[in-house]
Amino acid sequence: MEFAQRHAISDVCVLCEDVERSIAFYRDKLGFKLRHRAEGFADFSGAGLTLALWEVDHISRHTGMDDTRGPGAHKVCIAVKLPAPAEIDACYAELGAKGIFFQGPPADYPWNARCIYFSGPDDELWELYAWLDGGPVGAVD
Repeated sequence: MEFAQRHAISDVCVLCEDVERSIAFYRDKLGFKLRHRAEGFADFSGAGLTLALWEVDHISRHTGMDDTRGPGAHKVCIAVKLPAPAEIDACYAELGAKGIFFQGPPADYPWNARCIYFSGPDDELWELYAWLDGGPVGAVD
């Protein structure tokens, strides 16, 4: 059995420019609960996994990882599966009221899902989706 089939993703780490700015976004706008905070790093508890923030300069300094950055350079895509298409519209209204700017209104996409997309403060892409009747398309055996 392949690694990804044995181990669930437990953490998603956003490589950010300013950890304080990102903490404020995830805590105040999306409602994550701050769990740990260290130099250049923070993590949160949320429904189902840990979301971590790690400043690009800090991780680069400690690991030698490339510190490439810039507008439009998405560092990660975080997807959230919602139980029903109506939830997409509800989240669009809720998060929009908190100042989240979406790429567009909720829409039904060819992969048979209703989705909305927005970016966090470090150009990380977020997708909120719910399967339409019939569920996902393109299953691979």
